[in-house]
Amino acid sequence: METNPNRYFLQLSFRGKNYHGWQLQKNASSVQSVLESALSVMLGDTVRLTGCGRTDAGVHARKFVAHFDCRPLSAEQRIRMAYQLNGYLPEDIAVQRIIPVLSNANARFDAVSRTYLYQISRSKNPFLLDFAYYLFGHLDVGRMQQGSDILREYNDFTSFSKLHTQVRTNYCNIMEARWDEDHDLLFFTITADRFLRNMVRAIVGTLLELGKGKITLDELRHIIESRNRSAAGMSVPPQGLYLTDVQYPAGIFQLS
Repeated sequence: METNPNRYFLQLSFRGKNYHGWQLQKNASSVQSVLESALSVMLGDTVRLTGCGRTDAGVHARKFVAHFDCRPLSAEQRIRMAYQLNGYLPEDIAVQRIIPVLSNANARFDAVSRTYLYQISRSKNPFLLDFAYYLFGHLDVGRMQQGSDILREYNDFTSFSKLHTQVRTNYCNIMEARWDEDHDLLFFTITADRFLRNMVRAIVGTLLELGKGKITLDELRHIIESRNRSAAGMSVPPQGLYLTDVQYPAGIFQLS
């Protein structure tokens, strides 16, 4: 397969509070616009980034990947560029690595899985104000896990998708969906080959309805099978959501 050392993956993390998501916006600040501006200044040429997906306003990313093209960069130059970018970027965006990939590698379409985490605080915590959803009251976490297991039996998640999106299919393969507890914190982790707009937040909102006893497991199945967004629960707030991992086939990475 033909390779081109001029394409690179940029691995980064960001805090979403000050941005209207990853994607370029006409009248709002986005992570993409800030990064493209920094890279363009550093490389002395216009740089366009393609991200591994789009995030809603206020959503965070512990690991996000975008690709861009530029002149050949040695390993030492890539390390230095990452360091210089971090000095140029605001404190809430950080670059970890610049990785050479094949000329046709695509940060969005070549991803084989993405993992999201949703964080809930069961007690009021001022230090988690922008990083977790504060939710008071009893939840049956065991029942919520049963609901999470049911998700893996299905592929069509229209009921959890934002309406009127421009996608060809609402089919997703969920590989993992689990709840974990740590004292007053509750974590929902979900991995799939792809996600629909608003899907994770709508799923969490619906599973919380299950945990509160407002719906049954059979009703959860009916919600999924109805393919009707209005049948599902509310979307939980964005500040509790994190993109935590994106995986790619090993063959798209360059050895140098």
